Amino acid sequence: MSGPIDQAKQQIGGRGLSRRRVLAAGVATSVASLLPGCGDLSLPGAAAQGNRANGLRRSAVLLPLSGQSAELGQRLRTAATLGGGPGVGIEIVDAGSSPETAVAAAKAAVDAGAEMLVGPVFSAQTEAVAQAVRVPIVTLSNNTALVGRRTFVFGVTPRQSAQAILSIAAQRGLSDVATVVPPGPFGGQSAAAAERVGAALGLRMRPTLVRANANGLLAALQTDGTLPRAVYLPVADGTLAGFAEALQGQGMQLLGSTQWSALDLSGRAAFRDAWFAAPDPLRFAAFDEAFRAAAGSAGGIITGLAFDGVELLRILGQANQLTARGLTRKAGFTGVIGPYRFLSSGLCERGLGVLRVGAGEFSLIGSTSV
Repeated sequence: MSGPIDQAKQQIGGRGLSRRRVLAAGVATSVASLLPGCGDLSLPGAAAQGNRANGLRRSAVLLPLSGQSAELGQRLRTAATLGGGPGVGIEIVDAGSSPETAVAAAKAAVDAGAEMLVGPVFSAQTEAVAQAVRVPIVTLSNNTALVGRRTFVFGVTPRQSAQAILSIAAQRGLSDVATVVPPGPFGGQSAAAAERVGAALGLRMRPTLVRANANGLLAALQTDGTLPRAVYLPVADGTLAGFAEALQGQGMQLLGSTQWSALDLSGRAAFRDAWFAAPDPLRFAAFDEAFRAAAGSAGGIITGLAFDGVELLRILGQANQLTARGLTRKAGFTGVIGPYRFLSSGLCERGLGVLRVGAGEFSLIGSTSV
């Protein structure tokens, strides 16, 4: 995991948005009903029967099925094969856990006819693969520094989280926002994203506070004599609970990123009525239910990306568009995490939901589109 903000490192969360809590918000459905051509939850196996008998398009999914990240890889395989997939023409390949093993896997897949790769998961692997093959790569990392060399970043990025949560804050009149992050690369990335997004939305973004703990946080937030209307806490590490508790009861709206989706926030008074960016609750709850049945536990956003990545390959393969042009089609795509669209730069625009933390459940208060 060489990238400072790799998706797998951020959001493999354990309990997260449990089935009971999401369904309590009134979003029960099935994966099969959400993805066209995938009846009976057979994404993308049954749908792949529609592939042309001749001119079969090939692609591959690179997952760390061996090495130090094998446990993650096996969970991603479970997501990618829900309902018996991945389907004709789509191969799941063991990329190992190092750049060298990923390059060997990518070369073998391309030599076998793969025209597009979903994966690898990690930054160092992706960088190495991009230099070794000449087909489009849709990495599951969220490290936006990887774009270029035919590489498209599929992971949920700090900017996507900030866009969703700050757009809703702006719509609700919360025009004065402070961002608080712990020291570290991901905190810096998240703060920079919030500053750019907030400025574009016309919000007053106060100078970012970088704190290793909550000591003196409240005083630091009111250096000009007033508290902000909202506080964005994008990093869900060991500092988050302390930050939230220090701000409790001060009349400020707490805002969170998609990292919060991996946490169990029920029964924690400091988070009551907080808002956070999250995958589309309707689609993701259905996916998570199916994943839990297959794996025995929640998967988190990274498993949803693996599922969506296989569906992406199926759609483009059937349309004979396993190309950069196919990836950047204007219509975009819709997955279990929500709608998304790739840009020619290699970045991805993504629509997300915004949820409010309640007493044992989450309610959808808004969403963004692409």
